[in-house]
Amino acid sequence: MAKILEVNEKNVWFEQAGHREKANYSFWRGEQASFYPNDDSLIEQSAIADHIAKGVMPQAPIIGPDTAVVAFGSCFASHIRTYLSDLNFNVLTRSGRAYISKFGDGMVNTFAIRQQFEWAWLGREPKVALWHGADKTALGYDEDVRRRTLKMFNAAEIFIITLGLSELWYDEPTGEVFWRAPPLQYFDPERHKFRMATHAETVENLKQIHAMIRAHRPAATIVFTVSPIPLTATFRPMSCIVADSASKALLRAAVNEFIGAGWDPNLFYFPSYEVVTRIFQRPYMEERRHVHKHVLEFNMQLFERYYCKTGMTDADLLAKFNAARELDQKVVDEGHWAVPRMNVGHHPSPVS
Repeated sequence: MAKILEVNEKNVWFEQAGHREKANYSFWRGEQASFYPNDDSLIEQSAIADHIAKGVMPQAPIIGPDTAVVAFGSCFASHIRTYLSDLNFNVLTRSGRAYISKFGDGMVNTFAIRQQFEWAWLGREPKVALWHGADKTALGYDEDVRRRTLKMFNAAEIFIITLGLSELWYDEPTGEVFWRAPPLQYFDPERHKFRMATHAETVENLKQIHAMIRAHRPAATIVFTVSPIPLTATFRPMSCIVADSASKALLRAAVNEFIGAGWDPNLFYFPSYEVVTRIFQRPYMEERRHVHKHVLEFNMQLFERYYCKTGMTDADLLAKFNAARELDQKVVDEGHWAVPRMNVGHHPSPVS
């Protein structure tokens, strides 16, 4: 943690990672200023607490082996389902016929996620066929699947919801949004259109998801996170790198605005996006989309330490962090081939 050493009317001197550093103090910085870490900061004993977990984690772990967990959305939700299942925790969405189990990592925009809650709890069906499986077939609005989804939602004690996309395909006559792009065999250029979600729409979707959970599961914990996996392709006439930056920024800003300053004590943001994009030097594999195994595993271990009652200590997590950073440095020094590859599995969405 940065320690203030000296202050005058122009500058503030602080110690960070054993170094004396100076910042301009012409403007008031407040009582709780946190300084951006340098490389040396990330090898300190308090690196995780100061530069990753500060201000966003629960005070104590809240998930026990019997806690009913529902996780869906983009890819992080899929990874956390697998990770918690391997710990023998009670992950309701680990398998089954419900769409949030079978295709949960393909529901990557906030409209698609909101649709599942409205369908289960409010009985609200889209007017047209919006939901398609990985094999491109239309899934329909099967009542048995809805009841299974309802049963999971009614039992859930923690909802982990991962946001992935701001780019949308929608049905123009109804305005309703697809999970993904429309399958080619169903595509109708006269009615199937593309657009970006707005910031206001995204905040409103989060608000409605939260309101439904609070109405039906008032004591449940809600965790929002943003997927670090970039777009495979953009449907906008611009660089995909630029489009991806805008897409993620919109999601991150909406979550930040919605969660605010702790107005709901059981509502959290988990920084999976920041862990990947801010902490490691070379987090992505050669194709620059999927995350190296050691980076993904540290993300899961960070979640375990702060959310799960497994007894993982700060010292345990720091050791895992240091091991991951060593592999990260090996990638930088020796190339991507120098570390074990992970099985990235099947990603059903053309963009994730």
